[in-house]
Amino acid sequence: MTTIEDTAPAPVSDESYQGPLLEVRDLHVEFHTRDGVARAVNGVNYSVSAGETLAVLGESGSGKSVTAQAVMGILDMPPAKIPRGEILFRGQDMLRMSAEERRKIRGRRIAMIFQDALSSLNPVLSVGYQLGEMFRIHLGLSKKEAKARAIELMDRVKIPGAAARVNDYPHQFSGGMRQRIMIAMALALEPDLIIADEPTTALDVTVQAQVMDLLADLQREYNMGLILITHDLGVVADVADKIAVMYAGRIVETAPVHELYKRPAHPYTRGLLDSIPRLDQKGQELYAIKGLPPNLLRTPAGCAFNPRCPKAEDICRTDVPPLHPVTEPDGAELPGRGSACHFWKETIRG
Repeated sequence: MTTIEDTAPAPVSDESYQGPLLEVRDLHVEFHTRDGVARAVNGVNYSVSAGETLAVLGESGSGKSVTAQAVMGILDMPPAKIPRGEILFRGQDMLRMSAEERRKIRGRRIAMIFQDALSSLNPVLSVGYQLGEMFRIHLGLSKKEAKARAIELMDRVKIPGAAARVNDYPHQFSGGMRQRIMIAMALALEPDLIIADEPTTALDVTVQAQVMDLLADLQREYNMGLILITHDLGVVADVADKIAVMYAGRIVETAPVHELYKRPAHPYTRGLLDSIPRLDQKGQELYAIKGLPPNLLRTPAGCAFNPRCPKAEDICRTDVPPLHPVTEPDGAELPGRGSACHFWKETIRG
């Protein structure tokens, strides 16, 4: 078992490193409350490379955002605690770094786009000042130089009349424009990796598409890794390379994006797909997964999804399923595919 108190491995040279940008290994996050310990993340593993997009899907409370906050090092500790796991950025475990070392990575090498732009931006400071702050703090630029760079960024994320609007305040922008400002802040220092936490929440579908297209264009231009956190399968279909589906703090399915849409191998994933509105089913009642996500203070025994699963049997209520490699009927392994379901074979055929 890996613990964060173990002796750290020898540092890997940044220039010689050839592996994924980010690897999360057996990550556990707990919240210690008056009512007990809420195990929000339970052994999460995933990775993302340069130029690659990983979509992390799941309902609210599944652990998607908590995992991202652990990566960024912005969890409130206490009540949060990371009892074990590794978060490797270019081969170096950030959980074993000092606060100063992590601060140098956060914002400059890994940036995050938060889901609520209005609450993330300071209402009493102009957007130009807030964009320029990145350059003043990290690069030591003057106020004039930082303002010029802020205008360039606003142009880059396609905000009309950037030079005229650089002194405007957040409330003077629409929701879509505020989200573009958040993207500009994340891009300011040209990071290696961006984590976008529900970047299209509360936006209409047309603006959602514009924001996702913008992110995809910028990712290709800068060859960044992108982790896209969302509960909306429709948002990621055209932008993600691979998907990790989370439920009750665990990854229950992994797959390349088109494989997951064609042949889901977990009942939870199938339920999420079936709940998407379809044009060929006008007038029909939308499917909904029965029940509610579990209380993380009292996660059900066995598979956490078993109280809501139409395929649950006795083994599901007693044994926690590992993430099985998903194979073809002839036994050939499907690269990148895994399912934490005792009956994944029946599910993928169904």
